Amino acid sequence: MRKIVAIFLLFCFALYHFGYYAAYFSFRLQLENHWSEKIYSVNQSDFEERIMEIPLTIPYMADEEGFRATNTSFQKDGQYYRVIKQRYINDTLQIVYVPDSAKKNLESTIKQWVNSLVQDELPDSGSNSLLGKIFVKDYTQPMNEFDFSIKITKEKNYKGFVFLTYQNQDINLTTPPPELV
Repeated sequence: MRKIVAIFLLFCFALYHFGYYAAYFSFRLQLENHWSEKIYSVNQSDFEERIMEIPLTIPYMADEEGFRATNTSFQKDGQYYRVIKQRYINDTLQIVYVPDSAKKNLESTIKQWVNSLVQDELPDSGSNSLLGKIFVKDYTQPMNEFDFSIKITKEKNYKGFVFLTYQNQDINLTTPPPELV
């Protein structure tokens, strides 16, 4: 009986101190599923759509006639946004995005929760707010949706002539290559 009570108390302690991780990841997963259902459904809801054009040159990238549905999020000027459509045309990536207030609410709620946990453990002084902000940074995990870094692999030293120099040769092109006129 004592083991069961000890395990239960340990579970309560862990839930009190680390429960925000479970809450954060479960609510974030629920939020992602909700957005996926809204974006990829046949009849899209009324969105407050905005468009952003990003100059981006990708060699041999085919221009797309229409927008294609996508589901990614980004942060701009402290606000969270969700990209719902995108297309690549004339060396420009055009994205259609909407404000994501649910993600902002989730982030602020988790920050308040962590602040309440940290404030209980800190002694009373005038500089608690600064120390609390430092601890909040350690508790929350940053979101890295995009990875623009180039993967550098170990250079292979071949002897002789190599016909295939590219590692990955699977290219999904939707249009035929251009023809000379």
